[in-house]
Amino acid sequence: MKDEDKTKEQLLRELQKANQDLREELVQRRQAEEENSNIERQLRQAQKLEAVGTLAGGIAHDFNNILTAIIASASLMQRAVDETSPLRRHLDRIFSACERATALTQSILAYSRKQISKPVPNSLNQIIENLNKLLTRIIPEHIEFKTSFAYADLTIMADSGQIEQALLNLVANSVDAMPAGGSLLIKTELAVNLEFQDTDGCGKPANYAILTVADSGVGMDAKTRERVFEPFFTTKEVGKGSGLGLAMVYGIVKQHEGFISVSSEPGKGTAFMIYLPLLAPDWKEQNHQDIQPQTGGNETILLIEDDKDVRGLLKEMLVSFGYHVIEAFDGKDGVVKFIEHQNDIRLLLTDVMMPKKNGKEAYNEIKKIKEDVNVIFISGYSAAATAELLDEHLNYMAKPVSPRDLLAKIREVLDK
Repeated sequence: MKDEDKTKEQLLRELQKANQDLREELVQRRQAEEENSNIERQLRQAQKLEAVGTLAGGIAHDFNNILTAIIASASLMQRAVDETSPLRRHLDRIFSACERATALTQSILAYSRKQISKPVPNSLNQIIENLNKLLTRIIPEHIEFKTSFAYADLTIMADSGQIEQALLNLVANSVDAMPAGGSLLIKTELAVNLEFQDTDGCGKPANYAILTVADSGVGMDAKTRERVFEPFFTTKEVGKGSGLGLAMVYGIVKQHEGFISVSSEPGKGTAFMIYLPLLAPDWKEQNHQDIQPQTGGNETILLIEDDKDVRGLLKEMLVSFGYHVIEAFDGKDGVVKFIEHQNDIRLLLTDVMMPKKNGKEAYNEIKKIKEDVNVIFISGYSAAATAELLDEHLNYMAKPVSPRDLLAKIREVLDK
């Protein structure tokens, strides 16, 4: 009987071990399935972003050409209108609207195509104050709106247009969460030596400016909070949300080397907190630049641009500042015009993406004729798209380009 008992015990142990092995194998299979599922989800997300990037790049090109024409026209009108004219305030509104439209386009590209931003020292409080008039117009009267600013100096290195767009997206999201009314608070705070870790596990002790947008709306459950920054994820009805607003906010914050977190419960409202690194106290000495006045010249510029309206308005603006301008409607025509006037031309001002011959191809051919030719490339496509064509050392400006910036860049290049 003892031998029989030992055999039963041995069989039981073997059976238990087999069950344990089977459980471990099942766990491993589940983990493998979850990993495969995560990879598939990441692949689908990457494909979505690629689709957004392609669509946004094409729209941005056309939209930025339109904005360039509007800004150039408004600038010509501004020069012709007396400073005391009541038309001045309408022109100011045009410029303001163009700035917001530019920020919107660049914010989409910032997430989908990693558009290069233009950060400069900015006061976070001032950015919000500049938006205050617009915010009071878009927030309905049945929502109580308040702001609370930190007394500390919250100077950050930021593209103000992108920060404005992120704030507008968060406010719009809060308004949608309070259809029956409620309260909305925008608050800034200072966090000293904060060690913060976001969902990627990144973070280091530093001083941060904290921007909080808090509402008393419907709130979110845990599953929604986990997916809230995913592109195309939305809890809104069909046709009422693209699912890109918070995804763009996340992309903008990450581009500014910041972090974002969300606190929310169903029926208890939502608070988004953006952490942006503060500039060092001595930033003013390091980054201060005087604003240069608009200046022209009498040099001859070869303007290569395939958009007729943009070409005509840029020519008119440059001529009004004393320059002589030769027009070309694409890269191929630009090479022909340069050969005809090569002794007079001091600068090429050329679009990048054009039919028949793009701006870089035209520049390469012209450089064989005159090796030290000056060039400035301008484009309505994203910086990521044009970076594949242009070398880092070449002068590049993104459309829509302001007349002040363009004139300053032209003088900088010509005076070297």
